[in-house]
Amino acid sequence: MNTQDQYLKAIYLIQQQEDGPASTGAIADRLEVSPASANEMIGKLEEGGLADHEKYKGVSLTEEGILRASESLQTYCIIERFLHEVLEVEEFRVEARQLESVIDETVAERLDTIIDRQDCCPDCFDAETDACELLDVGVESEAAD
Repeated sequence: MNTQDQYLKAIYLIQQQEDGPASTGAIADRLEVSPASANEMIGKLEEGGLADHEKYKGVSLTEEGILRASESLQTYCIIERFLHEVLEVEEFRVEARQLESVIDETVAERLDTIIDRQDCCPDCFDAETDACELLDVGVESEAAD
């Protein structure tokens, strides 16, 4: 199940890739949900003042939405790096996606003290490859994703 923060993160990354609004179809594809489910959550984000949806143009995040998306992306990066660098989990991206909706801010902050996160985080996350540019990951791990 996807949370609001997962949707915000997805919209944020799609906006970076597209250099403009995110289409409902692109959001649904990224989160592996139906377009109807994506549309429903987009409506909730809009009601909450986190996104603006213009029919046939797409979804854009508000300033508050961008802030929350950036925080969500940072939490995801912390989880991903902890799983990869500290626990050496082979399928760390899959695990990070599963954990991101249940890890709260306090746990993320504690994990952050264990990893050596760079100041550029979460801007180090590349929307094209869907990965942190700072992670030293071989082609095999990325292909498994």
